[in-house]
Amino acid sequence: MAQLPGAAVDFARFLAGLTARLDRRSGWLAVFLERDPDGMRACLAGSELPPWDVVDALLQDLAADQGAAAARTEAAIARTLHAAATAAHDAGPGAAAALAGRLDGMLREQRYAAERLQELTAHRATATTQEAAAALDVDLAWAEDDHRRATARCAELRARSDALATPAAAVPAPAPAAPERPAKQAKPRKRPRGGARFAGIAGEAAEPPQPPAPVAPAPAAAVRGARFAGVTDPAEEPAPSRPGPEDAHAAGGAVAHLHALRAQGRGGEAHVLLAELAGWPAPRLPLLAAELHRAGLEADWATLLWEVAALPPAGLVAAADALAAAGRGADARQLLRQGVARPAPEIADALHLLTGDGRDRQARALAGAYLAVRSPEDAAGVARSDPDRLVPLLLDAARGVSEERHWDLVHAFRVAGVLA
Repeated sequence: MAQLPGAAVDFARFLAGLTARLDRRSGWLAVFLERDPDGMRACLAGSELPPWDVVDALLQDLAADQGAAAARTEAAIARTLHAAATAAHDAGPGAAAALAGRLDGMLREQRYAAERLQELTAHRATATTQEAAAALDVDLAWAEDDHRRATARCAELRARSDALATPAAAVPAPAPAAPERPAKQAKPRKRPRGGARFAGIAGEAAEPPQPPAPVAPAPAAAVRGARFAGVTDPAEEPAPSRPGPEDAHAAGGAVAHLHALRAQGRGGEAHVLLAELAGWPAPRLPLLAAELHRAGLEADWATLLWEVAALPPAGLVAAADALAAAGRGADARQLLRQGVARPAPEIADALHLLTGDGRDRQARALAGAYLAVRSPEDAAGVARSDPDRLVPLLLDAARGVSEERHWDLVHAFRVAGVLA
């Protein structure tokens, strides 16, 4: 551990001390040790950093064993040490590429967990015996936990990537620890689970990150007016259609239904509803945002954005348009950042589809969003599949981001051999 950054060593020692105070045969610690013993050993050694939700879960164990006061004291220390260790890990060479690779993997985990929730919810609705229903309820609880953790880890990885892309940016502080939340967390059931591994390590190891590449910061000029990514002028395209009274009524009814499901503890059905809402017409999305915030369901709004980010490219761009036109520019930018966190081949396929269908504006918007948050080397990987079509498109979009990004892209294309 002598070669590790001091902050990583300090957090590893804290984590070892915390786990030493816990019962290894019960609680979340037992779950993590059973599911990913190698990942836990790597975290205790300081070579890997556990996601904050894992630390939070261990603090829940401590609160259950030794009381909320003890957990609150440890939570304050944990937040400080975890933030410092995160900064140390992200200061290393190739950190941006490694984070991008992990985010790609975790987004796939999130989508799998969402699909699993839908599948289990459908089975639960047709269960014919009490025993079968009870077993499915257990599976649903674990599937919902998998999805919640994957969503939190995607947000954490994205925040770390954004911090690296912003000069002098500090690593965002982790979410408050569970002992400081008003709602009491239930103790986990001792059931092996699939889905996202506890430390987000094992699933990503199968896909090594790309070679280190510098990530140029996205300039403030990347957003013009109510549009996103700086790739179009508001006068170039008609504004998205405005929602009518029936859209407002539908949004209000959907959120009321969601609130009722949450109140009844029917989390699986609530997530299925959110997945359905992601496919609604884009003009309804700002209405759903307003209703969800009014109902105190901000976490569900974050989940809905992740679901929308997984839409096909045309739907993704239309949703971002609608949010920007409604004055929710921050949400539009976040949606696009999440939506372009996909492997280069998927982005290339999406651009092929959009340009092939004559949807050039959507193609430029997607390309601009990708270039604003990913490295020029990543963009070269996108262009490699069809340089004749994609190199001009990406270069044009890069000019809308910044002149500096355009010349960085020209250089990356030449190095990659996709531009003479």
